[in-house]
Amino acid sequence: MLTSAAEPLLAVRALESGYGKIRVLHGIDLTIAAGEVVALLGPNGAGKTTLLRAMSGLLPVTAGHIRFDGRDMTNATPRDAARAGLVHVIEGHRVFTQISVTDNLLLAGYDLPRAERSGRIEEALSFFPEIAEKRHERGGALSGGQQQMLTVAQGLVRRPRLLMLDEPSAGLSPVLVDRVLDVIDRLRQQGTAVLLVEQLLEKALASADRVYALVQGAIALEAPTGESDLPHRLERAYFGHESHALGV
Repeated sequence: MLTSAAEPLLAVRALESGYGKIRVLHGIDLTIAAGEVVALLGPNGAGKTTLLRAMSGLLPVTAGHIRFDGRDMTNATPRDAARAGLVHVIEGHRVFTQISVTDNLLLAGYDLPRAERSGRIEEALSFFPEIAEKRHERGGALSGGQQQMLTVAQGLVRRPRLLMLDEPSAGLSPVLVDRVLDVIDRLRQQGTAVLLVEQLLEKALASADRVYALVQGAIALEAPTGESDLPHRLERAYFGHESHALGV
């Protein structure tokens, strides 16, 4: 007896969104399977951050729909998205500098049952020994790279099914970039899906199973990262030569 393929963890169909009357996204189709790492690449201003914000409820969806873990999540609130396991680590997010690392993580899990919070915090800190050692220090005492790690740990407190990371390497040294990418690999091994927005092309492709290229608010390319000519195809997509994909 034939059975249909398993429903993806995340399915975005014909999605449109933007800011007020300014439409940024034009009919986005995107899927992510459970435990899959997907890189979302594209030039500055392509709409990558807008797409993540629309999926996590920070921006309204004006057309299309979002289905996550079998549920319609179109225009869900950020709280509902996070509770469902769709967690967005926002680009440039800053920690609370006047409270401790532990308190920053407690705030991330403010609505979790009290009995679960300590275990969730220890679980998140296990990914980042550098900040686990400083759990009692103020957030402001951490280096910039350690603060970035703390923002990712805040997302992990939610125990996500899908973790969306927007430019996690921004401002990090090469060593710390590799630490964050190691975390992505560990999450994959544990069955957590990751959507990674990243400007470091080689690092992103090395971490991901598949890649989408977003150009001028539309998907210009979708491919497995193992394709031998992928860098060349990405370059052509970025500069508008994939005309069939861009629909022009």
